[in-house]
Formats: sequence, C-alpha cells, structure tokens
Amino acid sequence: MPFTPKILAFSGSSRKDSFNKKLIAVGVAAAKAAGGDVTLIDLRELELPIYDGDLEKEKGLPAGAVRLKQLMLASHGLLISTPEYNSYFPPLVKNAIDWSSRPAPDKAISGLTPLADKVVGIMSASPGALGGMRSMLALRQQFSNVGTIVLPAMFSLARADEAFDDNGGLKDEKHRASVEKLAQKLVTLATKLHG
Repeated sequence: MPFTPKILAFSGSSRKDSFNKKLIAVGVAAAKAAGGDVTLIDLRELELPIYDGDLEKEKGLPAGAVRLKQLMLASHGLLISTPEYNSYFPPLVKNAIDWSSRPAPDKAISGLTPLADKVVGIMSASPGALGGMRSMLALRQQFSNVGTIVLPAMFSLARADEAFDDNGGLKDEKHRASVEKLAQKLVTLATKLHG
C-alpha cells in the first residue's frame, strides 16, 4: 500500500475572512490533490495563551498546546500561510511554535520532537506589493532553528485583495500553478523522508 504523508495546515491569521485563510484553503486542496492526507486547523480555536514560563510551571501545558503537539507528532509536514505584521510573521504563529516546542508534562515527548524533521511549506498573502515576503523569510529562519526542513521555494501572493474569485479560488492561473507546485514538493519530500 502506498505511503500517504500527513500534512498539518494552518493560517497565521485569526481573522475570519483573512486572505491567508483563503490561501491556505487553496493550498490544502492542492496538497490533497498531490496525495497528502491534510488536516486543516484554526489556531484561534486552540485558545493558546501567550507563552508564559510561570503559567507552564504552575499549570502545565494548556489543553490546546497538548492538542497541537499531538497533531504535529502525527504529521510528516506543515503547510502554513502567514500574514505580515510590521515586516514579521504574527504572534499567533510564534506562540504556536513556542508552545509546541515545550516538553510534555510526563516528559514522554521532549520539547522539539513534534517539530523534528517535519517538512515545511510556507506561503503568504498580503494586499501589499511584496505579498508578505518579509514575514516568510522571518518564519523560514524560525523554523530552521527548531529542527524542521523548510522547502526552498515559497509562495508570495501580492495584491491579495484582488486575487481571489467569489468562491475563494485564485483568479490567476500562474498563482494556482505556483501553489500546486509548492504542495506537490511538500508531499513528495515528506513521502521521501518518512515513507
């Protein structure tokens, strides 16, 4: 039976109608078409507090952090679409990485284990001309420091306020092809590394 890589996907935006939530939906469809078993989550629904060492010491990992670690452990790759806030990726993403890197209370799962050797595909959508490029570069650096394997190619969607049709699809065929290519690379490398 052929190996099917599990991909965990999320947007770095909490806004209901964000461009990055639209873009991650396009990416999820492309990753499924490429043969991935994709789980899409909304980071806001995990209700993660801002990481606080005192809180962790007193109460342990929040339920959302435990859930996120479990999802990451079960995955072979991550697909992320991040907004850009002041030339950087948003605190929602940083906070998720911080909580997922903490050891489990019973020490059965060490800190960076859920992230180790995961293949990461990064995208960004922005109404600006740079399409969130600076946030992707910063996120690439962050993921490179926690044991993941970040795909060299990223997808940046500029003028995102004009890029989607009424059904949430990308209007431009070149944009669709770029997302499909990124998703294919993510699924292929995750299969080679973990299959």
